[in-house]
Amino acid sequence: MATNEFTRAAYQQGLGEHRLMGSRCLRCGSVYLPPRGLCRACHSDEMEWVELNGVGKLLALTTIHIAPTAMLYAGYGRENPYCAGIVRLEDGPAISAQILGVDASHPEAVPLGTPCRVEYVERPAGEGVQTFLAFRLE
Repeated sequence: MATNEFTRAAYQQGLGEHRLMGSRCLRCGSVYLPPRGLCRACHSDEMEWVELNGVGKLLALTTIHIAPTAMLYAGYGRENPYCAGIVRLEDGPAISAQILGVDASHPEAVPLGTPCRVEYVERPAGEGVQTFLAFRLE
């Protein structure tokens, strides 16, 4: 990333390039996703961009029937639910995202701790495309 500004736009730019970008504290080594400009652990503002490998394990999983607007536009809703979960990355941070490759009517069939890998989902947005973070079970 060319900028040191840890903004939503900069994070989204990384997703658009199919790069999972976080920030790392230069003082204590804590890693954040989404990136942030101030370390929660030691309160340092000495942060750097770091590309995360996108490999992790599923910590939690749920089915969503009442979708937010972006997911409604993607075709999800009461009649077509999707799964979302929390993934703990090998690089340290945990993040919530859509979980792909799961039967949304039976999320209990997926054991917690299942390995997963980042996947970039591109959906129409205005006159262009927006890339969303998701994880696929391995």
